Amino acid sequence: MASDPSCPRPLPAGRAVLLGTLALLLLAGPAAAQQFTLDLGAEGAEGASLTGRAIQLFAIVTLLSLAPGIAIMVTCFPFIVTVLSILRQAVGVQQAPPNMLIVSLALFLTWFVMEPVFTEAWESGVSPLLEGTVEPEAALQATALPFRRFMEGRVDPDTVAEMRAAAPERLAQTAPDAPVSFGVLVPAFLLSEVTRGFEVGFLVFLPFLVIDLAVASILMSMGMMMVPPAVVSLPFKLGFFVLADGWSLLAGALVRSYGT
Repeated sequence: MASDPSCPRPLPAGRAVLLGTLALLLLAGPAAAQQFTLDLGAEGAEGASLTGRAIQLFAIVTLLSLAPGIAIMVTCFPFIVTVLSILRQAVGVQQAPPNMLIVSLALFLTWFVMEPVFTEAWESGVSPLLEGTVEPEAALQATALPFRRFMEGRVDPDTVAEMRAAAPERLAQTAPDAPVSFGVLVPAFLLSEVTRGFEVGFLVFLPFLVIDLAVASILMSMGMMMVPPAVVSLPFKLGFFVLADGWSLLAGALVRSYGT
């Protein structure tokens, strides 16, 4: 039978399969590209989240490494440790109590004084940050606010004025009624605390100086000029300090000076 020329010839099986595969690939191309873009977006979001967590971890580790410096800069530790060091020199003993004990006592007295400030800083800034209810910038400002109020209540205004005058060009853009920046407040607070520590140390030194002068005068009147007065006066100074309950009196006076 002769074939009708108007009817299309059937495609070979191999060519039909090839054309069908190409059609499926063309149809699936846009959907695959869209899915690939979504996958890249998800991976990018996950990478950004991991980067943010890494930055937060780095900031926490840095803060922990700077904790001793922060304890010295924004607390009453400089004042207390200065007074205790001068007291040891006034008594006349070089290594009793040792430096570790002096620093430890100053740290615990600092904690006793600063506990309300630490509690307020934790409740207003650190705890909301850990719970995820505030942003890190707002948490940092809320944490620093109690320490700012503490330092502003103790800093000497003349010292702040001196620190402002030391860098007039850098502070020229700030308004006169603007709060004192931490770059000015922290060094001014440190200088004020050290100055106040030397003032209190001078008052602590006076009774022991009187004992030294009295012992030296007695030894000279007895003709015992070869005997070191410091060796003879040391037991009297120790006895005077112990009988007066000097450690408790001094610690109480240091703590009460902060209004706690």
